[in-house]
Amino acid sequence: MEQPKNQSRAPSAIVFDVFGTVVDWRSSLVAELTTYGQTPGITADWERLVDAWRGAYVPSMNRVRLGEQPWTKLDDLHRQSLDRLVAEFGIQGLTETDLCHINRGWHRLHPWPDSVPGLLRLKRRYIIGPLSNGNLSLQVDLAKHGGLPWDVVFGSDIFQHYKPDPETYLGACKYLDLAPGQVMLAAAHNDDLAAARANGLMTGFIPRPTEYGPHQSRDFGPEQDWDVVASDMEDLAARLGA
Repeated sequence: MEQPKNQSRAPSAIVFDVFGTVVDWRSSLVAELTTYGQTPGITADWERLVDAWRGAYVPSMNRVRLGEQPWTKLDDLHRQSLDRLVAEFGIQGLTETDLCHINRGWHRLHPWPDSVPGLLRLKRRYIIGPLSNGNLSLQVDLAKHGGLPWDVVFGSDIFQHYKPDPETYLGACKYLDLAPGQVMLAAAHNDDLAAARANGLMTGFIPRPTEYGPHQSRDFGPEQDWDVVASDMEDLAARLGA
């Protein structure tokens, strides 16, 4: 069994990227919207909308990170993007109630099948929690909806910064009262891990090769020598002795 490369640096806590790493955002949203779209009078290419919505995710956060827009929580950024895309795609028949319900679909995403079993194993040995760009209420709802067994929940609105700003990674360490080298970020995204490593955190890579469906073009494998590389969440638990 592979162990972290420097066992003396085994983490005290593991924080997780959530969208794509712990929960399957694309399949969850496409399935929910396809069912919701069966309401008479509503017609849309929901798969195309979901992909475009996710495509707006990083640019919307970058506007905040670069100071082009005041601090805005992710729920509100998602709603701004949704309104623009609904108009752009010419989707008719959606009321304000519909738009609010669709926007909160991000609160109802389903975990990958291995996520909860793996997290339960890791929880026995490590402090675990999300380190996501989602706001706190979103993370709490995801945990309730999907049975995610967190010990602690961080939201970007606690730090008022989005990853990859250092304030997110170092803020989690500060609240846990742990040095960065005692905390591991586990993620399916190499760029997230690179930013965590640059701030002194340990790193664990879990590939999610179907995260973007047929449009996946990156993160099929590790791009650096991360501290731990696992095939899924349960394998991560095994490699960390949980």
